[in-house]
Amino acid sequence: MPSRSSARLAALTVAAVCSATSAVVLTSPAHADSMRIHDVQGTTRISPLAGQKVTDVPGIVTATRTYGSSKGFWMQDATPDDNPATSEGVFVFTSSTPKVAVGDSVTVTGTVSEYVPGGASSGNQSLTEITKPVVTTVSSGNAVPAPVVVDRRSVPDAYAPEGDTAAAGSINGLTLDPSKYALDYYESLEGMDVQVADARVVTATDPYSELWVTVKPWEHRSHRGGTVYGSYESQNTGRLQIQSLGSTADFPKANVGDTLEGATTGPLDFNQFGGYTLVASRLGTLKSAGLERETTQKQSSRELAVATYNVENLDPSDATFDQHAAAIVHNLQSPDIVSLEEIQDNNGAKDDGTVDASGTVNKLIDAIVAAGGPKYDWRSINPVNDQDGGEPGGNIRQVFLFNPERVSFVDRAGGDSTTAVGVTKVHGKAQLTASPGRIDPANAAWANSRKPLAGEFVFRGKTVFVIGNHLNSKGGDQGLTSQYQPPVRSSEVQRHAQATEVNAFVKDILSVQKNANVIALGDMNDFEFSETAQILEGDGELWSAIKSLPRSERYTYDYQGNQQVLDQILVSPAIRRGCDFEYDSVHINSEFNDQISDHDPQVLRFRP
Repeated sequence: MPSRSSARLAALTVAAVCSATSAVVLTSPAHADSMRIHDVQGTTRISPLAGQKVTDVPGIVTATRTYGSSKGFWMQDATPDDNPATSEGVFVFTSSTPKVAVGDSVTVTGTVSEYVPGGASSGNQSLTEITKPVVTTVSSGNAVPAPVVVDRRSVPDAYAPEGDTAAAGSINGLTLDPSKYALDYYESLEGMDVQVADARVVTATDPYSELWVTVKPWEHRSHRGGTVYGSYESQNTGRLQIQSLGSTADFPKANVGDTLEGATTGPLDFNQFGGYTLVASRLGTLKSAGLERETTQKQSSRELAVATYNVENLDPSDATFDQHAAAIVHNLQSPDIVSLEEIQDNNGAKDDGTVDASGTVNKLIDAIVAAGGPKYDWRSINPVNDQDGGEPGGNIRQVFLFNPERVSFVDRAGGDSTTAVGVTKVHGKAQLTASPGRIDPANAAWANSRKPLAGEFVFRGKTVFVIGNHLNSKGGDQGLTSQYQPPVRSSEVQRHAQATEVNAFVKDILSVQKNANVIALGDMNDFEFSETAQILEGDGELWSAIKSLPRSERYTYDYQGNQQVLDQILVSPAIRRGCDFEYDSVHINSEFNDQISDHDPQVLRFRP
């Protein structure tokens, strides 16, 4: 089954093996007369035999992989040792279609290798393999060892040990403690057949025919069936990625809350797109939970409804305009102001110098009208070509849509892609020097990233300042299953600098007008509990309104089995203190396999 995690893995070459094991100290030669799979695996994440040749290692073939760049088979020892830290299974990398079948009793001679999916720079754990194998089939039709049952009782509640400070925070050299740490438990089963039963789906099927389940049904359960990621210490140990060794056409199209009924069984693999993965030889039967897309409440005549929505690289060639329009009109109830992220220029990813996005925006506006919504007006500022990150050539930017029948935009000349917007005092009130304008676009904090868009609106005679954001992405951060614990979140450095700039701009407004209505919203690419959010909030200048929701409802995005907050609407004290607001994370995308964006839109309703 070609999937992202297999088709995109680089073939395991000798050079890759050398690179992955260059820091491993080789031990004495392996003795053929006593060598078993648990000797190959050892009691740490790195095989004690890495880089060495082993001879006639016996095992029963449990599964074969005949697709992608990681062809080979898994084998398992039918007579395990009594050490829970040593896995009894291993992957044999053949590089071509393996010539063995499930149930074959084989012996394998080859080189023990530590393959790091994604490369050493990714920080990922490695996968112990036997490479360049010579395989001898001893007999066929043998019983396959019974799978290990992975459930809420077997997976520890603690996620990972603290990394070894003498090894730059790596856990690779630490002796596994599978009774104490979830990552150690999964590592102790690497390459072995495992089984989950009646597992609830916590991340919907993606385009690569992968989904995530939980084996701990009540672990930080969301009100719609997912698993909420609420802090850096609650990584959710019951999450497990599911792939299949079968056809992609047969892979279930699951939504969050659905269940894989019965047994799902297969070898436990490790890949760069989520870590430990059950590659199923047998998939449970999909039972739908009937999850439906949410619809928010319509704002009253006296309420201003402000929304943020990441429309995921929208350009005129996309087929999703009608769906986005229907979502805005029906699910979001036609907000008065919609701050959009990831609006691309008029020819999308074609990198020919085009920066104008009027074709993209007007196509969306026309689709909204066709869906029964208002004729929105809009404001934005074109970026400098290829300077705002995102898909090369796409020139993504933030765009304000607003309903001119309900709210007016204050146009004030002077805002462009390179000029910084400021704040002045006029008749005792705060006023932007340009509207729309960009916040300090020349600042290094915005290098190769989107610059915030600031605009001045008026609703029922009251001024509302809106700042549309799309902060630096999490690309480059180490994953939760990294060999480094805790993982390094390198992308935070730039995001913290950006949050500092946004907070400083809000301070400028509030220093002029203490009771100003200010909203900073958008794809913040960070959690409501993160330091990024704390910097944005500052000393009370802003407050992330998603925190008004119960913890089980705080999510806008679903990643690797963790429902989490990336999109936020932060409000100034004048809005928060009135307590006369309502917040809604409108779940129309993140939980569904047929999503039109990977983000859920957010809506704030309040009376200025």
